[in-house]
Amino acid sequence: MMNAALYSKPWYREPWPWFLMSLPAIAVIAGVTTLVIAIKSADGMVVGDYYKAGLAINQTMARDDVAHALALTATIKTEDGTLLLALAGRMPSYPEQLSLTLAHPTRSGMDQTLVLHHAGGGHYRAALPAMPNGKWHILLVDGASTWRLTGVLHTPLNHPVTLSALTSAVQQPQGRLK
Repeated sequence: MMNAALYSKPWYREPWPWFLMSLPAIAVIAGVTTLVIAIKSADGMVVGDYYKAGLAINQTMARDDVAHALALTATIKTEDGTLLLALAGRMPSYPEQLSLTLAHPTRSGMDQTLVLHHAGGGHYRAALPAMPNGKWHILLVDGASTWRLTGVLHTPLNHPVTLSALTSAVQQPQGRLK
């Protein structure tokens, strides 16, 4: 009996010291992981100059108003790896090129900008790059950036998508709010 009381295992053979040491070790590993994630992923939501960003919003709204005045609509579809766009509205002439930006909602590194070339009438075309399936925000502008159309596109593009300035225009409320 006396031998058993005098004989004890070394501390490193006991489970409790290891358990107690693992808690701070897990906290350190979680902290280092958080630091690595923070360094590798940039926060694109921070704007350095808020005043200039506010002015840009006013210019963007003016481009929406121009698209609404021209009653612009655009129908987008794909055919054999080519993106086809049909533009309609009260335009005096069609631009030679349009710019179509495909923006991923959460990963800015996946954003793409396509240049659509005029193919006669109100028709435009561009090579369609490989895109993962999902939701994409789209922005269509003319070469001079005088108007814009916006919308949402879901890939794969199995059905035509129509962008319309008449439905995306901001409606001003009538009367006063109570």
